[in-house]
This record gives sequence, C-alpha cells and structure tokens, in this order.
Amino acid sequence: MIARRIRDLVHQCALLGLIFLSSAPLYPQSTEALPPVVPIAGTQLLHLTSSIVNQEYDLYINLPRGYSDTTKRFPVIYHLDAQWDFPLVQSIYGQQYFDGFLPAAIVVGITWGGMNPNHDSLRARDLTPTNSRQQPQSGGGQKFLKAIKTEVIPFIDSRFRTLPQDRTLMGSSLGGLFTLFAMFQEPGLFNRYVLTSPSIGWDNGFLYRLEKEYASTHSNLQARLYVGIGGFEVTSLAEFDKFISVLKARSYPGLDMNTQVIQGVGHSGGKAEGYTRGLQAVFAKPAVGLSPEVLKSYIGKYRVGGLAIIEATEEKGGVTIVMPGNLKIPLLAESKDHFYVKGMFLLVNFTRGKEGQISGLELDMYNGKQVAERIN
Repeated sequence: MIARRIRDLVHQCALLGLIFLSSAPLYPQSTEALPPVVPIAGTQLLHLTSSIVNQEYDLYINLPRGYSDTTKRFPVIYHLDAQWDFPLVQSIYGQQYFDGFLPAAIVVGITWGGMNPNHDSLRARDLTPTNSRQQPQSGGGQKFLKAIKTEVIPFIDSRFRTLPQDRTLMGSSLGGLFTLFAMFQEPGLFNRYVLTSPSIGWDNGFLYRLEKEYASTHSNLQARLYVGIGGFEVTSLAEFDKFISVLKARSYPGLDMNTQVIQGVGHSGGKAEGYTRGLQAVFAKPAVGLSPEVLKSYIGKYRVGGLAIIEATEEKGGVTIVMPGNLKIPLLAESKDHFYVKGMFLLVNFTRGKEGQISGLELDMYNGKQVAERIN
C-alpha cells in the first residue's frame, strides 16, 4: 500500500509534465520544503492488473461535465501512451467540448504501471502486433488488444456510465500502428479512430497484409477514421500516401476517412493539431438539408423569460436565429427540429405542441439552458 501511494504521487507529477533532471542541480540546493504537487483537477488514477499480459496498467480518467446527472451515459475516448499524452488529450477534449465539437465524454488514458516502468520498452512490446528482430521484445499487440477488449473495457464499463456502442481509440507512432491493427483485427470494438504518424512500415508492410486479409473476408468497414502525419516527416510521407491510397481504392462502405498532412511539425509535434482535428472529424455532426416547408415552420418570434425576443428567420436555404442586439447566428440542421452552431456550444431544439406545430425552442448553451415560447 505504501509503495502504491508513492507510485501514485510520481504519476501525479507525470500528469503535470514535470521534468526531473538527472544531472547536477543548476542552483544551490535549498533546505526549504518542496512545493506541493498539483494534480490535474477532476481526474482520477485507477490501477488494473492484466492476467493476459501479466502487467499492471494505470488508467488516467477524466469524467465529463455533467457526469453527476445519473440519468446520462457517455461515450468513451481511449488513448494510448497516457504517460506522455494524458494532459494533452484531456486539455484538447476540454477545449473542443467548450467549442461544441465534442459531446460530453469520458477520457481514459492507458499506460503501464508498476514501479519505474520502462515505457519505451513496454510500448515496443504491447503496441506492436508482430515480432521484429530489431526489437526482440516486440510482438505483444495481440495480447494487449485482448487485454483491452476483455479486461480494460469491462473494467471501465463496470465503474462508469458508458455508452458501449460508442468508443474511440487514439494513438501516435507505434500507438498509431496499434490503432490501425485494432481497427482491422477487432472491427466493432471501437467505432472511431484517431491516429497520427503511424508506423506504417512496421515488419515489412504488416499493415498491408492485414488490410488485404481483412478485405478478403469483409465487404465493409464501419468506422470513422482520421489519420494525420507531420509535414516534416519526409521519410514517411510516401508510405503514408501509399497506405491511404490503398484504403481509398477499397472504397469500403461505412468507412468515413479523413487524412491530413500537418504542416510545420515533425513526428511528435503533430499530435496537438492531429488529435484536435481528428476528434473534430470523427465526432463531426451531419448537416441535414430540410425542405422549404419544414424550414418555414420554424420562422417566427420567440420570447425568453418574458422579456428578450429571439427571431428565427430563413436565410440562404437555412435557419438563422437573431439574438437581442441583432446578432445573427446561422444554424446547421442535425435532424428535423434539432440544430447546432459549428464552433460554438449552442444547440437549438424546436419544440412542438399537441397539434404538431412549433410551439417554442430550447437554447442549450455551455452555461445552461433557456426555454423560449413562440409568440407569432
């Protein structure tokens, strides 16, 4: 128990990205007490020992705003290499949620536990699906994927209110290799995949062989996929283009794929923009076209709280709401009666009365909801 508490303290430091220098101090050592460790607010650290891999894993958890509402369940975003990337992913999630690009979701970062884990060696073992002579410990991807499927996911589902049909997997480099491996090896375990700078050339084209085998037994691929790569990764760009071309040529029904060459960054630096654009892409809402008759039914004035007036107008074949102060906000239709604003936490849901006529609207904003009654 004492050892675990010590280890948890170390991991809390890691969450903040604190760097410990092994060299001699640059300044005279002080006799003053060290400042207190500041963990990331609202996060948790859980431990799970896998009997499949014979390895302890640490799971970094970020619960969404509104999780206290026990009537709701939430999608889960799993990401690899949490020892480095949990602060990044947790921050990106918060930003994109505030801007309305992401739904409320549980973020789970997976990394290796135990005392002083060698992350470089362990990730080379777990994130690689086959063995390579250059890395003798490699090839544990099959076991790790099985551990995620039969141990990690059930562990999370049993402790949190999750949506089992909505899971995202994220990874970079070897983590990107593993993410693609999981997509083809266990289709349906996840439905969204975000990866940057994948090690496509692993084991003399293993991914090409895996994709070909998948295509021989499957007619479709139900997945939303984003793949990014740094513009300065000059030795990998050709392989990236080749693999993406293979996927495009398959024309898998059900595959919604977005790719990006992230300019101005290298292998590791692409994660910040790549994860941001990737999450936006795989969680992108549809923009549904509505008939003129349906659009016309929304047009009118609505009273909020007995004072403020909101007007819904038709502009350029869509609905625009005019807020007090003549602020015009164009809406995109997610479905009939349900609209959103791209890049803003604002949902507009029109309500109907007993006769099926529009009777009001609800504004769902980051800081709360407002109900408006139709007055004409």
